[in-house]
Amino acid sequence: MSKRILIVDDAAFMRLTLKDILTKNDFSVVGEGANGAEAIAQYQELSPDLVIMDITMPEVDGISAVRGIKKLDPSANIIMCSAMGQQSMVLESIQAGAKDFIVKPFKADRVVEAIKKALNI
Repeated sequence: MSKRILIVDDAAFMRLTLKDILTKNDFSVVGEGANGAEAIAQYQELSPDLVIMDITMPEVDGISAVRGIKKLDPSANIIMCSAMGQQSMVLESIQAGAKDFIVKPFKADRVVEAIKKALNI
């Protein structure tokens, strides 16, 4: 069975790019969100195997969303994504419970490697 992934990014283009990489590598995209509040709500509703989430988003940022999801499910698998130059935020997201991070623009092999590592496949 393919792993079920939730994509959360305020940029529709980034969600589309990730969705393309994931589907080409036999992962199933079960939902999409544009901010951290949507991430938490969809996590509760969909129970995905993994969340790939942007750090900088409107309303609720990615780090707050990691904390919210981890409160619901301490074993949640979350990978953060960020643009270059956000090292301190990446570190904060890892401390909040994210398993890994990927840098934009996305490289397909790095995305797949991070997912496999986070899910132990």
